[in-house]
Amino acid sequence: MPTIRQLTTGLAAALTPLYPAPEADSIAGLVVDHLLHLSPLQRRMRAAEEVPAEVLALVPPLQARLLRHEPVQYVLGVAYFAGLELEVTPATLIPRPETEELVALIIQEQQGQPDLTIVDIGTGSGCIPIALAQALRPRRTVGVDISAAALAVARRNAARYQSPVEFVLADILTQEPAEITDGSVTVLVSNPPYVLENERPLMRRNVLDFEPATALFVPDHDPLLFYRRIGALGQRWLRPGGGLYFEINEQYAAELVTLLRGQGYATVEPQQDIFGKDRMVRATKNR
Repeated sequence: MPTIRQLTTGLAAALTPLYPAPEADSIAGLVVDHLLHLSPLQRRMRAAEEVPAEVLALVPPLQARLLRHEPVQYVLGVAYFAGLELEVTPATLIPRPETEELVALIIQEQQGQPDLTIVDIGTGSGCIPIALAQALRPRRTVGVDISAAALAVARRNAARYQSPVEFVLADILTQEPAEITDGSVTVLVSNPPYVLENERPLMRRNVLDFEPATALFVPDHDPLLFYRRIGALGQRWLRPGGGLYFEINEQYAAELVTLLRGQGYATVEPQQDIFGKDRMVRATKNR
């Protein structure tokens, strides 16, 4: 039987034609950790141990899916986000580190605030509202999405963490959920579709072929479509002094700041991610 180290290095070697070596190593490590219920540190400490036959038998079908460019998160059915292990399926976007930064910003600014009501638009797996609910213990948390399949996943994730998030099915571009009343929201947050259609050729197969296009792409002629709509709703839904938080396409930070100021928001500011890119915008409703 191969050792844990041999299994990990063998899987990484099989993936190197598809991914750079560091990424192939990371994917292989995730698979082995998941199959053996180990942390990365435990995997390294137990590297010389043999892999049980029943675990080894699970590897070939997983490897075959990975070699078809399927994201490792879908292959394993889980993604890690802000300290949470969340179910993901092809109905949900895979949570990104940039979105963790958005959540961290909200927690930093809203920690200790009483009587919070949080609304997340385009909730997908529920990663944003569940993480915020765990950290901030708001009075009410709502996640809205156009996809019933995504909301089914989000509900299971919330149940796993006993997080009382309400999930609402709605097309935010054409509907206004009756569950959200004017002047009731403290924090309105969204990571809406912001990848332009003309950016498709720049994207990798593991994204294009597997992740939901409705959660990724926005028309080339109207890149601020969702921001304009959500910003307008926020002017009604947010309490005076309430916060609006967006994840954004870095190309349109300046245009979005101008848009939100034109809608009447105060202290509209782009926020950079750890790579120095304009990846978030925060704004405040006037008091």
